[in-house]
Amino acid sequence: MDRNPSPPPPSRDEDEEAAAGGDCIGSTVYSKHWLFGVLSGLIQMVSPENAKSSSDDEEQQMELDEEMENEICRVWDMSMDEEICVGILGNMACFQEICVSISSDKNLGQVLLHCLHDSDPPTLLETSRLLLTCLSQTEVASVWVERIRDNPAIYDSICFIMSSSTNVDLLVKVGEVVDKLFDLDEKLMLEWIRIGAVQALDQPQEDSEQQPAFRIVPCVLEAAKQVRSENPEGLDVYMHVLQLLTTVDEGIQAIVQCPDTGKDTWNLLFDLVCHEFCQSDDPPIILQEQKTVLASVFSVLSAIYASQTEQEYLKIGKVDLPLIDSLIRVLQNMEHCQKKPENSVESNTEETKKSDVTQEDFHLKILKDISCEFLSNIFQVLTKETVTQGLKEGQLSKQKCSCAFENLLPFYSPVVEDFLKILREVDKTLAGNLEESFPSLKIQT
Repeated sequence: MDRNPSPPPPSRDEDEEAAAGGDCIGSTVYSKHWLFGVLSGLIQMVSPENAKSSSDDEEQQMELDEEMENEICRVWDMSMDEEICVGILGNMACFQEICVSISSDKNLGQVLLHCLHDSDPPTLLETSRLLLTCLSQTEVASVWVERIRDNPAIYDSICFIMSSSTNVDLLVKVGEVVDKLFDLDEKLMLEWIRIGAVQALDQPQEDSEQQPAFRIVPCVLEAAKQVRSENPEGLDVYMHVLQLLTTVDEGIQAIVQCPDTGKDTWNLLFDLVCHEFCQSDDPPIILQEQKTVLASVFSVLSAIYASQTEQEYLKIGKVDLPLIDSLIRVLQNMEHCQKKPENSVESNTEETKKSDVTQEDFHLKILKDISCEFLSNIFQVLTKETVTQGLKEGQLSKQKCSCAFENLLPFYSPVVEDFLKILREVDKTLAGNLEESFPSLKIQT
């Protein structure tokens, strides 16, 4: 027959792996085993040893060459797959010179951004990976930010992915792209906040056939809920996106102005800090793993908390005591993480001193500052009734009050003094014990 010979039947192991989809390249039907076999055969054919060897059967040699040629043609066809092409470019972009070359090609840049409108998750994943690689290169980051800013349709594509995709890997990578964009360019972040607001105003609520308006905050929340249980790093990314939004007034308004959005944001973050992160049965060292996401969550909660009017605050419910409990637990665990081992050998060398400075945990310090500010805001609105309840339920025990005072003083002295005044009315003995432990308060009050 004038055709290529049929491939050998797969072994049982290969058959089972292929059935499970484990041997496929991405979402294609191309087999990794087949590809590696073709490449290995090609390497052997062009190796110097085989090139020098003579063939005893010229007809058989020609047949083998024709078969290899057909296989190579298949590899070429495979390389024309959109997903694989973008993936190859993403790998190449890891090298600075190639990244600059790719980024300087305007036509290629437009084609790659157009790939974000694709409906194929693997293509979207590889495109997002390529964009993130380019945005991480200082030399070309501004080029891509400008291109994305000049292409408003990118906003809709990214929001659609965040709000509708169930592909966790894709959601994480898209979240990283958004996080990088907002971190690089506040102007772009403001534009995306405003685009969502304008779309919502222009779209009639009864028009269900029109494409829904995408608000950035609900889309971020939907993606965060999707990755929450499967990818902690992805949740960290989306919490940081929310934190970046709260760095501008427009971002805070985008969260709290719409009642449903504000409530959804508050409920998700409140549940994370009160029922998931840094719980009482977790080892203190868990804080090292959760420090960045906790800093973002507390920062956003603090921004929402501070922006509420009295009426809106009452709608949130009784949240002061659970939040105080979570914040103080974080501060207690932080003290444990920052303790130096008792058996450590002290050294006065200049090199060791420099090493101690560089090893200071920057992220823990950020978390401490955010936690203290949030805790002080809550302390300012505590009433006699809430303090009484906190003492009964254990959120305001002597140990926890001492921890709070140690961290709030001296920067938040007026807040601590006002709290101590209320405490004297509720539990004079406890107030006296705390005054003894913190003489500066006794003198000032």
